[in-house]
Amino acid sequence: MRTRPAYWVDAFTDRPMGGNPCAVVFEADDLAEAARIAFTREARLSECSFVVVSDRADFGARYYLASGPIKMAGHPTIATCAALERAGLIGDRKRFTLEVAAGVVHIEVDRGGSLPQFTMTQYAPVFGQAHEPGTIAALFGLDARDVVGTPQTVSTGGPNFCVTVLRDLGALGRARLDIPALKALRGAVDFWEPFLCVTQGFTEAGDTAARLMLTPPEPEEDPFTGSATGCMAAYLWRHGLISRPRFTAEQGHLMERPGSARVEVLGPADAITGVKVGGTGVVLIEGTAHF
Repeated sequence: MRTRPAYWVDAFTDRPMGGNPCAVVFEADDLAEAARIAFTREARLSECSFVVVSDRADFGARYYLASGPIKMAGHPTIATCAALERAGLIGDRKRFTLEVAAGVVHIEVDRGGSLPQFTMTQYAPVFGQAHEPGTIAALFGLDARDVVGTPQTVSTGGPNFCVTVLRDLGALGRARLDIPALKALRGAVDFWEPFLCVTQGFTEAGDTAARLMLTPPEPEEDPFTGSATGCMAAYLWRHGLISRPRFTAEQGHLMERPGSARVEVLGPADAITGVKVGGTGVVLIEGTAHF
């Protein structure tokens, strides 16, 4: 039996049992991929993080879904930063680097609030295929008229998301994923999941609201998706659907797990160089994992 320090962190929130939960396992270099996947399935979380040694950055981490590894993800990044902070490993740094499977991510630390805020700079967006509004809407039991503009695949270093803007919060709340239909479509498209959003918040503090529904063996819905938030921000800025590059994104409110992020798109709309996504994390549990 091998033991490892472990933390359960709620990311993109300042309150316990809000935002998106992630388990962070330390000293994971010698844990086989099968053990990492088994742990993620055991935790019943959308993703888990495994901290490893890096020769390219200050820290290293590898992220896993229940179905396997993922190169980059937002809420595990915030969760990993919060766990490193709780373990006393960040010290008084205001900046540090974190190597994930996609490459090195630059992190900024702001300790001006009740909890440290960690801001990651995601890579310059890659814009992929455009998709018929009716095709994407039908996956969620919606009509093409519920969609604003043309859905498009976007990546900022992580999975490809089909950013789909809906006309209002009502349409966002009515969306229900047709899992067989999405699975049947996957071979013909360049995205992992559609990311649904609207250009108004769930609360007065928010500027956007979003949902990400998932397919088995992942949970039904993700409370807050940092990587997809970066893709959404790039899409909205590129297509003129937001008036300023800095805004507050909200997600998870319909699951009673409200989360939020501060977002900033870098560069002009036709030449975006990256996206900053920042949030806080609450350590809910700390202890020892037994493998």
